[in-house]
Amino acid sequence: MLTSLHPAALPRALQHILDRDGAQAAGMPLPRRSFLKITGAGSLALGIFPALAQSAGQGEATGLKPTEQPASFVEIAPDGTVTVAINRLEFGQGVHTALPMVLAEELDADWSRVRARLGGNDAAYADPRFGIQMTGGSTALKHSFTQYRELGARARAMLVAAAAAQWKVDASTLRTRDGFVLGPQGRRLGYGELAQAAMAQPVPASVRLKDARDFRLIGKPTGRIDARAKSSGQQSFGIDTHLPGQLTAVIAHPPVFKARLASLDDADARAVPGVKAVLRVPVDGGGEGVAVIATGYWPARKGREALKAQWNTDAVEKVDSERQLAQYRELAAQPGARHFDADMSALDKAPRRIEAEFSFPYLAHAPMEPLNCTVQVADGAADLYLGTQFAGVDGLAAARVLGLKPDQVRVHVQMAGGGFGRRGVGTSDYVVEACQVALAARRAGLSAPVRMVWSREDDIRGGYYRPMHLHRAHVGFDERGRVLAWDHAIVGQSITAGTMFEGGMVKNGIDATAVEGMRDPYPIPMRLTVHHPRLNVPVLWWRSVGSTHTAFVMETLVDEIARSSRQDPVAYRMQMFGDKHPRHRAALQLAVDKSGYGKRQLRAGRAWGVAVHESFDTVVAYVVEASVKDGRAVLHKATAGVHCNLAVNPRTIEAQVQGAALMGLSMCLPGAAITLKDGVVEQSNFGDFAVPRITDMPEIAVHVVPSAEPPTGMGEPGLPPLAPAFANAVARITGKPVRKLPFDLA
Repeated sequence: MLTSLHPAALPRALQHILDRDGAQAAGMPLPRRSFLKITGAGSLALGIFPALAQSAGQGEATGLKPTEQPASFVEIAPDGTVTVAINRLEFGQGVHTALPMVLAEELDADWSRVRARLGGNDAAYADPRFGIQMTGGSTALKHSFTQYRELGARARAMLVAAAAAQWKVDASTLRTRDGFVLGPQGRRLGYGELAQAAMAQPVPASVRLKDARDFRLIGKPTGRIDARAKSSGQQSFGIDTHLPGQLTAVIAHPPVFKARLASLDDADARAVPGVKAVLRVPVDGGGEGVAVIATGYWPARKGREALKAQWNTDAVEKVDSERQLAQYRELAAQPGARHFDADMSALDKAPRRIEAEFSFPYLAHAPMEPLNCTVQVADGAADLYLGTQFAGVDGLAAARVLGLKPDQVRVHVQMAGGGFGRRGVGTSDYVVEACQVALAARRAGLSAPVRMVWSREDDIRGGYYRPMHLHRAHVGFDERGRVLAWDHAIVGQSITAGTMFEGGMVKNGIDATAVEGMRDPYPIPMRLTVHHPRLNVPVLWWRSVGSTHTAFVMETLVDEIARSSRQDPVAYRMQMFGDKHPRHRAALQLAVDKSGYGKRQLRAGRAWGVAVHESFDTVVAYVVEASVKDGRAVLHKATAGVHCNLAVNPRTIEAQVQGAALMGLSMCLPGAAITLKDGVVEQSNFGDFAVPRITDMPEIAVHVVPSAEPPTGMGEPGLPPLAPAFANAVARITGKPVRKLPFDLA
């Protein structure tokens, strides 16, 4: 069933497959009169769960799906405050503001009185296109733009109907503005005053939406609803969950993935003040770990440090990065599965040729808030508190571990401090581990809620990395830069092999996530061979998925061809686009115009770099200024041109591109790699896994191409073209192409 699918940073290829297959959940219809529900506090809750609404017997059901009913999404208090439920995880991308803006636009709410809350694993909060509760693939606005507009319009229609009934007038004579229904002779009623009466109104099956010319909120740069709480330290995240009597657990994981315990001496750990239990528990991949449960994080951690554990690694593969690179090189030279299969006969005869090898290391997601999950089991039910990209899937996984029915598990989605795909893993690894700990604790006589917390070291050593990849390219072209043949090989682990996605995502032995971003938009005759070795290193999507490496390869090689044929890299790309890629052309031209490229003299020692790439249906181009100082590349300035169709909140788009650019820069910095020696991850914290500091952040300007078309994704697309633009500037300074991430200019 598609309800069990759980893509995290859904790659474009997977979106297309699910769209093609019509992946929509039928859902449970909400009763017509469940639009409004008075709570004990006296506010109007348009937010009862579908099952509860049906059991309340509030009238006949409409034909609307749960995702189309205002009941679960809008709450109006007597004072007119409107609270909008978000069907996604908010972990920095801004949906906590953008989706309320969309709903409030059609509701005609007073924006100063709009608030937001996170949803859960209820059917209403499923992605309306995919039918699962998910945050990933830059789909929030792309998939829920029309949904939230219709939710707002339906709520508005019901409030208007309530006012019309009270005034005994035709509803068509009324209008709304800033949280009020306005009638003849200057009459007006606030939404809060109408809330109770509105619950008697049917939910309209269809509504008329505003013309874009009448938007008052959509398209306006708007400050984030959660900005004050987060900037003042008042915002609570999943890791801050505190329930009465709660205990905290940490897990000692095996040093090599999937290893098991050979022996354990836990006497010293049990002697640490505050430690309540030391328990063996299953961990991800079939391995075994040791959970230390205590009254708080520090006693739990101290107890873990006191463990004397011996691990049996005889039966598991011990990956070594140096040996792995050699293996990948051997595979790249061998025949393999073909993704593109153009004629390569012109390659040997080409007047000019490039032979290049690119290598990309494993990368950790390293969000600022490490992984955590709080589990409370009582009275035949369970409550989970965590920042999750897949509330429904994690709820199902918890039910399996705890021996409960899916409807007996409630997932309370918490604000998350980043994730970049790591909070949306197919195995629900850390959620399952938290449930295993809670189950073991209950068996040991501990009935309290248990908060499982990973340390920073756990997080960086814990696996599910962006896969290591090697690319090998042989390109033949003529003096004008016309590509005659491009023979290419990619070697890297499949993200979806061995998962429930394999049937749809792996075709002819090729994982679609590994090749997205190759060739297009350039009309290149390419033969693309792919190898997917299986290794004992868990891998997962990382922000922008395959485009993290394919964009770098494509955009640096295209730039190298332009330099070799003595052409301006912008003009060369524009010529390659022809008239078939107007969005690429518009984004690149905007970045060029705003940066002053070709018109402004750069400081001595600096050079321009250019790259453009489409991912998740959005095109982003960068024009950057960079230099090389003391053997280290320095990024000074980046100008972005973005084509994401309609910009719902330009301020959020700016923030997303800034953050994505910084994350793209992180791939370039020395030390930005996860490596393994004899199966053990060598990095453990930010001291040896580099992330950009404030001094690394370039001056950045973001410009959006105007458009009235429905919005496309923005979470990932700002990342892929940053690194190749930076590398292209460095290549112009040094005269040597950059073939490796992180940069190695030796």
